Amino acid sequence: MLVDSMGDVTITNDGATILKEMDVEHPAAKMMVEISKAQDNEVGDGTTTAVVLAGELLKRAEDLLGQNIHTTSIIAGYRQAAQRAMEVLSRIAVPISKEEKDKLRLVALTSLSGKGIGDYEKFADVCVEAILQVAEERDGKIKALVDNVKVDKRIGGSAIDTQLVKGLVLDKEVVHPGMPKRITDAKIALLNCALEIEQTETKAKINIESPEQIKAFLDEEQRLLKEMVEEIKRAGANVVICQKGIDDVAQHFLAKAGILAVRRVKESDMEKLARATGGKIVTSVKELTPADLGFAQLVEERKVSGEKMVFIEGCKNPKSVSILVRGGAEHVVDEAERAIHDALCVLSVALEEGKILGGGGAPELEVAKELRNLAESVGGKEALAINAFADSMEVIPQTLAENAGLDPVDILTQLRAEHGKPNSQFIGLDAQSGKIVNTLEMGIIEPLKVKTQAIKSASEAAEMILRIDDVIAAGKLEKEKEKEEGKKPSTPE
Repeated sequence: MLVDSMGDVTITNDGATILKEMDVEHPAAKMMVEISKAQDNEVGDGTTTAVVLAGELLKRAEDLLGQNIHTTSIIAGYRQAAQRAMEVLSRIAVPISKEEKDKLRLVALTSLSGKGIGDYEKFADVCVEAILQVAEERDGKIKALVDNVKVDKRIGGSAIDTQLVKGLVLDKEVVHPGMPKRITDAKIALLNCALEIEQTETKAKINIESPEQIKAFLDEEQRLLKEMVEEIKRAGANVVICQKGIDDVAQHFLAKAGILAVRRVKESDMEKLARATGGKIVTSVKELTPADLGFAQLVEERKVSGEKMVFIEGCKNPKSVSILVRGGAEHVVDEAERAIHDALCVLSVALEEGKILGGGGAPELEVAKELRNLAESVGGKEALAINAFADSMEVIPQTLAENAGLDPVDILTQLRAEHGKPNSQFIGLDAQSGKIVNTLEMGIIEPLKVKTQAIKSASEAAEMILRIDDVIAAGKLEKEKEKEEGKKPSTPE
C-alpha cells in the first residue's frame, strides 16, 4: 500500500507501479526505477524480474570487488554472460502462432496469476480475444498494438462483469434529450469539425440598424446550421461523432432528423473509432460522402454505475476494441486495469516475436547451467564474474519459492539436479502445487522477449552503476547561479 503526500492510496503488487509511486531519493536507486520504466515501455511485464536481477548482479559484484577483482574484469564477464544468456534463451524458445489460442490464453494466465485480482480465467479470455481482434499481418509479421485496445474502468458490479466490446465505449452522453438513445444498423459520420458558426479569421464588425436586420442575421445563422445537418442527412448518416462542439440550434435540427450525436470526443478515440467502424474522419461536412461513413450494428447510450456512456458495438471486423473493467472498489478496478495492461502487452510481444518459454524459473536455471560451462572454458578473473552472473540468474526461482512459502534452498537444489539431466530446459517450479514440473507442459508460459529484455536492462544498469567511482554533489547550473547573483543586492564600488 503506497500513500502519497496528498493521502492518495495505491494498492498494487505491480513492480513498475510500486517503483513509480515510491519516493526514491538515492541516485543509484533512481536507476532501478529507470530499468522498470524501460521494461514496462518495451514489453509491459517482467519489471520485478528486471529489478530483482539487477539488484542481485550488484550484490554479487560487491563480493567480487571485495576480493580485489577490478571493475573492468567484472563488466567484461557480465557482458559475455549476458550475450550467452540471450543465445541460450533464443535456442530453447518454442514458436507460437496466432492460431494457437489455447497457448496464448496460458501466456495471459501466467501474467495474470501473480496479480491481486479475482477471476483470472475471465480476464485471460477477454485479453486474448481483444488482442487477436486488433492483430494485423504486415510483411509476413504480426503487429498487435496494445494502443488499439481501449481499457475503460467503472466502479460497480464485480470482476466477472468485465466485458469486451467489439467496437468502442465512449465516456460521453448523447448531446440532446430529443435525440434517439438507441440506433441499430448505425451509419456513423466521424467529424473533425465543429457544427457551429465559425468565427471570422479577422476581426469584423457588423452594424445592425433595424430589428429586420437582426432577424435576417439570425435567420442566416440558422440556415447555415440547417444546411450542415442536411449535408449529414444526404450522406445517409444516422449517428454523428464530433471531435469539436455542436451548436444548440444544430442539435435541435439533428434531433428533428432522428440523428444521434456525441460531441467533444478525444482525438485518440476518434482514431480508434475509424479503425473500429471502418469510417473516415472528415474535416468538412460538405466533403462527407456515403463512402466515408462507418458501420456498427448498435449505437446506444447506457447507464453504467450511474454515469452515461455511449456503446458503439457489433462492428464488422474492428481493428480497435474496448474492454470495460468492472470491480467493487476503486482500488480493485485500478489493479485490474494494470493486470489487463500487462496481459495485453505479453500477448502482443508473444505474437510479434512468435517465441515463448516455459516459466517458473526454468529458463533462468538453464541459462545459469550454460554460463557455468562458459566460465570453465573462459577461465581467469572474468570466469568469476560469469559465475556470479549465473548465481544471480538463480535469484528468480529462489524468489518464486520464497513467495510460494517453500524452502528456497531445497527447491534450488532439486532444480539444479533436474537441469543436469538431458531435455530439462523447461523444468521449473509450479508455485501453486509447490512441485518441480515441466512448466511448458503445465501451461506456465512467458514470451521470450520479456526474459531477454529483463536480462538486457538488468545487466546494462548493473554495468553502469559498477562504473561509478564516486558520488559527488554536482555544482549548480550556470543559469541558476546567474539567477541567484541577480537576486543579491549590489554593493557600491
